[in-house]
Amino acid sequence: MRGLDTFLLPYIASQIISVIILYVAFRNTRLARLLFALMFLYAGCYNMYIGFAKPDEYQGFAELALPLYRDFINGWFSSYNYLLIPLIALGQLGIGLGMVLQDQWVQLACIGAIIFLLSIAPLMVGSAFPFSLTVSFALLLILRNDDMNVLWGPEERS
Repeated sequence: MRGLDTFLLPYIASQIISVIILYVAFRNTRLARLLFALMFLYAGCYNMYIGFAKPDEYQGFAELALPLYRDFINGWFSSYNYLLIPLIALGQLGIGLGMVLQDQWVQLACIGAIIFLLSIAPLMVGSAFPFSLTVSFALLLILRNDDMNVLWGPEERS
């Protein structure tokens, strides 16, 4: 994969984190939701900053991506990155918030997170592929097994 030599340590760390998140999702979906909430809230804040302060910074990911994504990043995206990156950040913040709420908000957050994660997979090393696939599976476990209560509330026992 292109760029792996440059980003080897963050790439390995991302793979380890993805396996930990998957393991946690098998054992405790509420804890996994908390991890996803923290991850998406952090990413949303970071991307909001980047979108307003340094929107051209993400152009470097084009060289790591599959050709279709590379062309998109270097083309249309590069002309509107100052707008698109903050919009992506708002979506990430919404996912993070939805993870701590309940019922349909958790479901929407999980579905939104899966769509987002699968859509960044073609960035390859730029998205630490296959991180997004591994954690998408963890999100499916949450959708299937979580009680969908607010994180700070009591667990529903059956």
